[in-house]
Formats: sequence, structure tokens, C-alpha cells
Amino acid sequence: MEARLQEAKDSIRDVIDFPKEGIVFKDITTMLKDEKHLATLVETLYEQYKDRGITKVVGLESRGFILGTVLAYKLNAGFVPIRKPGKLPAATYSEKYTLEYGTDEIHIHQDALNEDDVVLLHDDLLATGGTAAASINLLSKCGVNKAFVNFLVELDFLKGRDKLNTEFEVDSLFHF
Repeated sequence: MEARLQEAKDSIRDVIDFPKEGIVFKDITTMLKDEKHLATLVETLYEQYKDRGITKVVGLESRGFILGTVLAYKLNAGFVPIRKPGKLPAATYSEKYTLEYGTDEIHIHQDALNEDDVVLLHDDLLATGGTAAASINLLSKCGVNKAFVNFLVELDFLKGRDKLNTEFEVDSLFHF
């Protein structure tokens, strides 16, 4: 499995100056388009979380939806999206945050989660930690007491993990 994970990691492409000059974007689409890599990712994450009692997988817009829904299905859990403003039709909680290249805001339905849920919060990338910290704050607003936080890729040099003041377990599959 380690060799397959390394092959998957090696297939992630760097896109220079995207979405703005000076940023090196880690493009996971080159990894996801390969059925062997996709299967490796799904099986690895499933094995990691299958015995954790997950009741809901929360995916961040939009790349967190890709594996988040698959993991929810495999874990026999529900799926809850965290979305940008104006995308969810019912009452929401919101959090504003700072990105490495600007500011943004995310929302979750107020009735999406409760204190009895065990949540797997999933996204593709941990960079500066703004989106992840805001997402964890949304989980707290929903009353979640137990959660696991997972990223496919972590950019260690940006130290985003340091901004995640949480008692929840945080894990990343690939580190750059």
C-alpha cells in the first residue's frame, strides 16, 4: 500500500502562479483521474476511519465533496456539505476566514449536525489553516463534540495545523 500511496502522491501536479502570482497550486485532479490512485485513496481513508463510529462526513466546497461523499457511502454515514454564501437554501451558521490570497466565508445548515454525531471533516488541502479553522468553528456551532479532521494534502511549510486550536484529531495523507 505504501508504494501505491507514493505513486498517488507523485501524480499530484504543481501549477505555478495559480490562482494568483506567487502561489504554487497542488492540483489533485491528476491523481483523481487515475482509477488506481482513486481506489488507493478511498481504501486508505476508509481503513483509517471505518472503526471510529463516524455518523456524518462533512465535506468542504468543492474538492472536499469528491472523496467526502464516497467516504460517507463506504462508512455508512450521511454527508453534509460546507458551502460558500448563498448556496444552501435553509438557515445556516457562517464563518468568515482569511485565505493565503484573500478572504472568504463558509456556511453549514443549522440542522445538519448535532451533539450525538461523530464527524469526519474532510477537505483536499490544508494550507494556511483559515478554511479548516472556520470549518471546525462551524462544527462547534452545530454542537459537535467528537470529530476527526482529514486532508489529502498538507503544505507543512505554511504551518496551517498550528491555527487549528482543536481537541479533534487532525491527519493528512500527503505532506509537502
